Amino acid sequence: MHGPIALLLAAAAPPAAASEAVEPAKIERDVVYRTVAGRALHLDVYRHADTATAPGPVLIHFHGGGWARGAQPADWTGFRPYMAAGLSLVTVQYRLAGVARAPAAVQDARCALHWVAANAARLGFDPDRIIVTGTSAGGHLALMAGLLPAANDIDSAECRGGPAVAAILDFYGPTDLTGIASRSGARHPTVANWIGDGAQAAATERAMSPVAWIAGDSPPVFIAHGDADPVVPIAQSIELKRRLDARAVPSELFVVRGGGHGKFAPEPRAEVSRRAIAFLCGRALLVASACETKN
Repeated sequence: MHGPIALLLAAAAPPAAASEAVEPAKIERDVVYRTVAGRALHLDVYRHADTATAPGPVLIHFHGGGWARGAQPADWTGFRPYMAAGLSLVTVQYRLAGVARAPAAVQDARCALHWVAANAARLGFDPDRIIVTGTSAGGHLALMAGLLPAANDIDSAECRGGPAVAAILDFYGPTDLTGIASRSGARHPTVANWIGDGAQAAATERAMSPVAWIAGDSPPVFIAHGDADPVVPIAQSIELKRRLDARAVPSELFVVRGGGHGKFAPEPRAEVSRRAIAFLCGRALLVASACETKN
């Protein structure tokens, strides 16, 4: 991994961008999905119009920022292609490293998933079509949220028994924390900042590595990564794809040629969104009309 540490901590923008004329039918902001150690954690809900007539798919998004910075998007507009394809959207706040180190952010992500499933009927969401996504560290959290088995030692007690996700959209997220090092070969400062030090650090890095949780029944995974990413090496996504293939988990890796750490040019950004939506269509997770008109 190269470049200044600040780059690792910079929140990457969502990969979606398009001009489709679509708006949420209903918006619920600052909904408390969990209170932990006296701290309320919030999420925003953007409901698709179709949820008024039938349960529909929902996309849960986790922001990037090296587990230490960043915040959930201020609105839904960066996700227009996904909403145009019939998806509702939930964006999630989680505890950052300065508040609580690993596995806190993963526990929060799993609790958000649990909350969405528990409230699916009220919100018009199909609990069998919950999709998780994220950019950079948020991609890592989406992978952890979707790959952890129902029985694990990471989930908080009150959030156990969450749903299986239908698919994961991972945008340039770290996948093997044991394989990320600084240029000197030492533990990378950003990873160390979130994991912490001490005798348990190595074990925590392994437990917080999504590749460690891949199983034959893991959900399908779409991956997008720039081959010139100076922050999260593309080797992380290549290794994820290799391990998914080894377990026969449906997956796709789209490489953005010359792409850095997100913030792709408009044309490749649109192509990433198109391919991600096509991937969901191929798993029958979106309505047929959206797949026919948008891909």
